Amino acid sequence: MTPRAALLLFSATLLAGCVSTGAVDPMRTEQGRKEAREAYIQLGLGYLKQGRTDRAKVPLGKALELDPSDADAHAALALVFQTELEPDLADRHYRKALAERPGDARILNNYGSFLFEQRRYQDAYERFQQAAADTLYPERARVYLNLGLAAIGLGRQDLAKAHLEKSLRINSQQPLTLLEMATLNFETRDYVAARSYYSSFSRMGEQSARSLLLGTRLAKVFDDRDQAATFGLQLKRLYPGTPEYQQYLSEQ
Repeated sequence: MTPRAALLLFSATLLAGCVSTGAVDPMRTEQGRKEAREAYIQLGLGYLKQGRTDRAKVPLGKALELDPSDADAHAALALVFQTELEPDLADRHYRKALAERPGDARILNNYGSFLFEQRRYQDAYERFQQAAADTLYPERARVYLNLGLAAIGLGRQDLAKAHLEKSLRINSQQPLTLLEMATLNFETRDYVAARSYYSSFSRMGEQSARSLLLGTRLAKVFDDRDQAATFGLQLKRLYPGTPEYQQYLSEQ
């Protein structure tokens, strides 16, 4: 059932309750208010996924009218304001969400990602650490990837490697984590390890300007001129206006 359908169904239930003689108004029960909040939040998230942040605020606001302390509503509004590049408002709603559920790994991970966007790497790292403490969180591999990225932002390559390795231990099928490991090992001149991680990335990940540039560099290290030329042509054809392509040209 879609978020819109869920809300419409709930509204229809409300209407039926109003016209039925002696029926209890669902909004007067805790369960009824809970179902209404959940429906409003799902509708708001549905609009957010469509890129309609203006529409998303309306049902999320209604959810908070029913319960001003609802953590999920605040977390959803934080995502909305994050998308709209309103960092102060996003930060405020993340904090309100965590005030209600301080150990929620999903909210902590999302808040950490927001802080990372703001280049607040130490704050982001701390939120990711808190999220990683939940050993049953299904996206824990992603949290360790985020810890690695935050460590890179802090200039701690050794720490970043440890977190990325942990991420791959949890889930080895992560193209972005493999690419980050390839990049880190290339930067520390462990070219054999870099090539191994890059090969694994190439088997499962979609090439980007960044990955193609790394591919050309690794091919040159191992004197594979054909491979370097192939990656260079792909970079030119797919990403001609990128800084990576300009960097590639400068290295020829």
